[in-house]
Amino acid sequence: MPPFASALRTFDRLLALLARAVSVISGLCLVLLVVFFGWLVFGRYVLNATPTWVEQVALLLIVVITFFSTASNTREGANLSVEILPLMLPWRWRRWLLALIDLILAGFGLLMALKGFDLALFAWTTKVPMLNVPEGLRSLPLVVCGVLLALFCTANAVKRFALGEPPPRSETEPPVRGLE
Repeated sequence: MPPFASALRTFDRLLALLARAVSVISGLCLVLLVVFFGWLVFGRYVLNATPTWVEQVALLLIVVITFFSTASNTREGANLSVEILPLMLPWRWRRWLLALIDLILAGFGLLMALKGFDLALFAWTTKVPMLNVPEGLRSLPLVVCGVLLALFCTANAVKRFALGEPPPRSETEPPVRGLE
């Protein structure tokens, strides 16, 4: 086992806590979205006074939910992916392919963060109608997700080699006989 394996495991636990926090934030935003739409329906049909701010807040919450969930799911390997080729390879080759995929996703996350930051700066002076907050707030979840994707995917790629242990087989993964 490499000498820095202990530090890597500690860092991995910190990333797991960060992913959990991001997932909790995403869940809370989902709860708020349901509550705000409940208020919208109540205001429209019972009070006969539609709260116009709900739709703008809902758009912002949906962006947060989408991007934060994507980041935390990527950390856990629960993102949507097609893994037929990696499953056909023995672990010594599979980890190279999976690490390459992780590094490509990390690069994509870095690009997302940089371009999302540019977009946030560009739109910061414009105000969101009904809310009077900067339009650039809609782009900040894109930046956070990009940074988290880069961090989580790079850590996943490093873990594949530094710890040298194959990932546990999932219950749905068919056994691959004769390849390992």
